Amino acid sequence: MYVYMSNVSLSSVSDASGCSMIAFLHTGAAKFSQNLLSRARQAVSPLLAGVLKGYSSIVSRKLASHGFGASMAAMSSFPPQRYHYFLVLDFEATCDKPQIHPQEIIEFPILKLNGRTMEIESTFHMYVQPVVHPQLTPFCTELTGIIQGMVDGQPSLQQVLERVDEWMAKEGLLDPSVKSIFVTCGDWDLKVMLPGQCQYLGLPVADYFKQWINLKKAYSFAMGSWPKNGLLDMNKGLNLQHIGRPHSGIDDCKNIANIMKTLAHRGFIFKQTSKPF
Repeated sequence: MYVYMSNVSLSSVSDASGCSMIAFLHTGAAKFSQNLLSRARQAVSPLLAGVLKGYSSIVSRKLASHGFGASMAAMSSFPPQRYHYFLVLDFEATCDKPQIHPQEIIEFPILKLNGRTMEIESTFHMYVQPVVHPQLTPFCTELTGIIQGMVDGQPSLQQVLERVDEWMAKEGLLDPSVKSIFVTCGDWDLKVMLPGQCQYLGLPVADYFKQWINLKKAYSFAMGSWPKNGLLDMNKGLNLQHIGRPHSGIDDCKNIANIMKTLAHRGFIFKQTSKPF
């Protein structure tokens, strides 16, 4: 039998076969590479996610150790403040008409406000036994809501100040790396009342009581008007509901904290207003 062969040489056939084989190998290699890459991605993705999750956890713990215990979402709601914590304070003291001297602190509340979230993290609250005028006047009880039974048998100012220092230490507020500052509604609490009574009793005043933010001044800087009636005017100016009873120390602290949070949410950065002693 006769088989017809064209002019194509054996070498040509061989070359064509070789090209086909090379093309086949290239296609197979490409498919293999894509398959391998896909499998690699599937294997690495959970690993990478775990690494990122672990890193995020470490960052969160680091932030928490520096007083930034809130979530990143909550932190982004407020501009960064200059302090890790604000310590909101509002004394109530013995009083009468005409005024008695010396006045004595009978309610000593402090709220620890997180500087990132502006949320209350801890509370110190004690009533204090007055010693110079141990009997509260009817005017004092009517103004503050504090009755005689709430101060009788309570610790003295010296004992309460020791408790404050213990609380400050427990809350990490005495750590030099933690920045905190007291906040009051006016200058009277830390410029007049506490140093005046401590001087009368021969007690030292801790350094942390010697710098503070006067909320009235902060509000006037932020809003452009002076709150003549204190908390009532500030709540009204910010469309806030007044919390609790006026002239209750702990309730006044809650109002101060609420006003601060509202101002911070509007972008206000709080700064020390007191002058060095």
